[in-house]
Amino acid sequence: MWMFTTYFLLWLSGFDFTYSRDWTEYNYTSPETCNASFPGPSLASMCNDTSYDLFLSILETFVGRKQEIAQTCERITPIHTPDAEYDFIVVGGGAAGSVVAARLSENSSWKVLLVEAGPEEPVGASVPGFSFLISESSIEWGYQSTNESYACLSSNGSCQISAAKALGGSMMHNDMVYMRGSPYIFDEWAAMGNEGWSWDEVLPFFKMSENNADIDSVGREYHGTDGPLFVERLPSKPPFANAILEAAEEAGFGVSNDLNGNDSIGFAVFQTMTHHGARRSSAAAYLRPIRNRTNLHITLNSTCTRVVIENGQAVGVEYYKDEMLYTVNASKEVILSAGAVESPHLLLLSGVGPEEDLKSMGIDVVHDLPGVGMNFHDHLLFPIALTINELDVYNNWAALAEYIGFQTGPMSSTELGQVIGALPSGITTPDLPDIHIYGYGYTAACVADWIGDGQREINFWAGYEHPKCRGRISLASSDPFEHPSIWVNYLCDPDDVSGVVKAIEYSLELVNTTALKAYNTTFTATPLEVCSNYTFASTEYWECAVHYSASGEFHIAGSCKMGPSSDLLAVVDPRLRVYGIQGLRVADASIMPQVTSANIGSTCVMIGERAAHMIKQDWNYTDAM
Repeated sequence: MWMFTTYFLLWLSGFDFTYSRDWTEYNYTSPETCNASFPGPSLASMCNDTSYDLFLSILETFVGRKQEIAQTCERITPIHTPDAEYDFIVVGGGAAGSVVAARLSENSSWKVLLVEAGPEEPVGASVPGFSFLISESSIEWGYQSTNESYACLSSNGSCQISAAKALGGSMMHNDMVYMRGSPYIFDEWAAMGNEGWSWDEVLPFFKMSENNADIDSVGREYHGTDGPLFVERLPSKPPFANAILEAAEEAGFGVSNDLNGNDSIGFAVFQTMTHHGARRSSAAAYLRPIRNRTNLHITLNSTCTRVVIENGQAVGVEYYKDEMLYTVNASKEVILSAGAVESPHLLLLSGVGPEEDLKSMGIDVVHDLPGVGMNFHDHLLFPIALTINELDVYNNWAALAEYIGFQTGPMSSTELGQVIGALPSGITTPDLPDIHIYGYGYTAACVADWIGDGQREINFWAGYEHPKCRGRISLASSDPFEHPSIWVNYLCDPDDVSGVVKAIEYSLELVNTTALKAYNTTFTATPLEVCSNYTFASTEYWECAVHYSASGEFHIAGSCKMGPSSDLLAVVDPRLRVYGIQGLRVADASIMPQVTSANIGSTCVMIGERAAHMIKQDWNYTDAM
């Protein structure tokens, strides 16, 4: 009934609406907004259950009409043909790159070009409840690691490495988590010789980016309200989320109001990069408000293939768009913000990297820089399958009406995914919250997690956030359109294994609390045959199982390491300038010498703010900072 009523309302409202499962782009015309056409994928094309196709298509159409959600009329109008020269060229419109481009274009006398390999964000990405679908979509680079000796053994040593190829980068399809991680990590960066990157020095840049809607709750010591990036708590959560917080108190883990503040240990309902129940990536936050700025050009679906370097100076870039090659000059600088895989990949393709590796691929060596692609690392997660007694099953059509009408309800939220525990393992550093435990369940989905007989499937994800292991990005060929070789080297160190196991054991402590037993919370994992020599659920069993069933958390970092000139693996100096090449910087997660102890989206935004500030200083332009 809801389906026919909703479809009738669409027709009555005057929509020109066409439904097709095979959409590679979706089109809608709204009588109250503007005409728009966006590239796919549509939500319907990502759902494996065809019975949901019409629902998802109608959802997407309504969302596209709702300016408060999709900002349809505020989207970027890309250029078709670039000018011959710009002052600055930024490669990559993700978490950091969008910030750098926006901030540099604040100087009206500078011309800035932003080169993004993917399209605009799909309309469906605006809906928090469907982030899991977008993250599995075709707007993905589709990376896989290879030759993993200690992880992903159930898939022959190949781990999925998720990274979005669209404006907004992985902020377009992640879980929108606003967490910075422990101040200890930033102080660790500074102790490695990176002047200007201690916690006290980066905090002002976190705050300047932030427009925190919960400021009365979290306070102003660690948060700001004048920045472009909306931060708030999601408007909906299931009752079981509160049960997890009660269990955390019972287990002695504690509860925090703000893990980004003084209480950085415990369980919390974290804040997200959303606004009134809709996703807001850095591209949405920084670029859409300035979309009419004439000195900022943005080219989409444009794959950068090389930085043009002459006599040790970066002078421009080459990129392909619509099968045409463009060469564009940069009179001041090129800034790579293409991510922890593509930034080192571009340096290598441009002849900057380990000399022997470049020669083996037939690439002329511009500068022998051994650290390019090294120091690559990620966090790791292990799934813990559970069932709970739960009779409340929401109706998708009712949830749609609530979301479109009020931007509340299951579609406005990641549901259990907004509950996290940050706990110390004690393995390497006392009191460092290097273990994270996430909830997962109750999400808006193609197929409900309610399994009948009054039961629902949920998960805890147990993660370790301070890895020692390091891998590498290297060239698989000289073809810029072939993915580089990716080796993360997950779980190579016993401490990394111990960290994940400790996270699993903490998760099972929660399951055994009275608060969760009230829901008949039951551990349902099936023992792995390959680990049958060990008693199931013993420490020794988990030490075996993590090598088979753990997966990356997609917080990839470190492959263009920031460090002093004495660090033989450093690629950029503390001002993010590439060693040995003038006019070339890197500003994204690849510069992290050690990944933060949390989700990295907010830190990438901070890196973008910090980089833009440094560039302005170096070119004698000052602003409010």
